[in-house]
Amino acid sequence: MTNRERFIRTLKCESIGGQVPTFELVFFLTMEKFGKVHPSHRYYGQWNQMSQAERKLHMDEMAQLYVDTARAYGHSAIFVHPNPGGLENTQWLLELIREKSGDEYYLMAHGDPTWAIPDGDGMTEFSMRMYEKPEKLNEESARRVEEALEFARKLDERGHLLDGFTLCSDYCFNVNPFFSPEAFDQFIAPYLKESIAEYRKMGYYTIKHTDGNIMPIVKQMADCGPDAIHSLDPQGGVSIPEVRRIIGNDIALAGNVNCGLLQTGTDEECRADVLRSLREGMAEGRGYIFSTSNCAYTGLPLERYEMMMDIWRKYGNYDNDKRNFI
Repeated sequence: MTNRERFIRTLKCESIGGQVPTFELVFFLTMEKFGKVHPSHRYYGQWNQMSQAERKLHMDEMAQLYVDTARAYGHSAIFVHPNPGGLENTQWLLELIREKSGDEYYLMAHGDPTWAIPDGDGMTEFSMRMYEKPEKLNEESARRVEEALEFARKLDERGHLLDGFTLCSDYCFNVNPFFSPEAFDQFIAPYLKESIAEYRKMGYYTIKHTDGNIMPIVKQMADCGPDAIHSLDPQGGVSIPEVRRIIGNDIALAGNVNCGLLQTGTDEECRADVLRSLREGMAEGRGYIFSTSNCAYTGLPLERYEMMMDIWRKYGNYDNDKRNFI
């Protein structure tokens, strides 16, 4: 099987044997690893000032960097950050990645129209809108869903370059969700469920991402029907066995390696956490995608990420004797 095929079968919660699929939502450490700026860097805000020749060079470098990262770390999937955005540039970047890698990798991009935690400047106003003008907020939600789906339809008409969308609106702090279970049902669930269902009709898979403590709303998230839930943040008290107990075994789980420990913990603490994540994630023999509990963010030591991946290569295999974890 290709990496893409293994990833898709894992999203379907089918048994695959062999190596557990892995990816990162973002691998920001490209400068340290490859000596190149990450494709999402704000430098590309100068796109409109570039000549067409310069644009081609930048687009080719971005596509190559995504492929180089996947190859270097054995990733099964590539999360693409179109930069700059827009339909034409997104298609161009995806075409280049496919040209360079064929169908080896599962390709995904952000596609979440639901509300995320508002930033500090807008949190008070947004909270007031939820209680004073809920119908207006939901009208805006419906518009956002249609805009996201229309973009997906137009992209699909140009060739099925993406395999799926990762829905990256964050709902939770480490201590609790921003949206209470009641607010989630009112403002998020109907639109998340619709988006996932419509993406599925177009042939796209969906991974729902949010950091933090998802436990009060994880059943509601699962009931919206995503193929997988990411990032299972242990810093938010999220436990793979407990999530499995609540949502069952028919939705894939992705993530759970503690980013905070990778940055500030000892080597021994990091090793123990990576092994714990593998052991708990692989317990069902299917439906688990290995990754950090957020992403490989700026400031995370590259050597720690590479230590994590060395452990995955050695122990993240369904065919290994489980006593290897001891």
